[in-house]
Amino acid sequence: MATKDYVKRGRAPKKSTRNSRKAPVSGGFPIKWALIALCLVGALGYGLYFLSTSPAPKPATTTQPKPALQSAPKPAPKPAPKPAPKPEPKPQTTLPPKPEEKWRYIEELENKEVKVEAKAQQQPTRPYLMQCGAYRSADQAEQRKAMIAFQGLTSQIKVSQGEKGSWYRVILGPYPQKRKAESDRNQLRRAGIEPCAIWFWE
Repeated sequence: MATKDYVKRGRAPKKSTRNSRKAPVSGGFPIKWALIALCLVGALGYGLYFLSTSPAPKPATTTQPKPALQSAPKPAPKPAPKPAPKPEPKPQTTLPPKPEEKWRYIEELENKEVKVEAKAQQQPTRPYLMQCGAYRSADQAEQRKAMIAFQGLTSQIKVSQGEKGSWYRVILGPYPQKRKAESDRNQLRRAGIEPCAIWFWE
């Protein structure tokens, strides 16, 4: 079997992809269409010239007769106004007499006098004293006396003998009235000095 030689064999030439057809040769300028266009332009120009030279028709004017001036009618005279009717007088009403008050307590209270009998204050036969402490030692009594003196009050130390020995009492007074003694006791109480007892002066 004979072998084929593919090497010596020539390759087939490639086909060109370009269009082998030649474009038709365009003919000359169409004279037919040029004549038609020229005729149309001429007709248009003639029409415009004719319209511009022809006079415009004047509008017909109709004369209408002017209406005769008529005098305005005179207004009718207004009737005279009727007089307003007079109001009828109202009947006068008489008020009844003012009733008298049955109660007389207002006048009685205004003129009533209330008598109050004030009891005469009994004057104490003995003056009062106020004792603000009783101490065994004289030093303690002197300290209490100094504290009372800082409050603007005068006190004194009175020594009394008891069953258990001597007592140093700090007393204030004498007071002719008990009210004055109570006022001083309230003053000492506000300062923290208490207790204070009010007795008759011995």
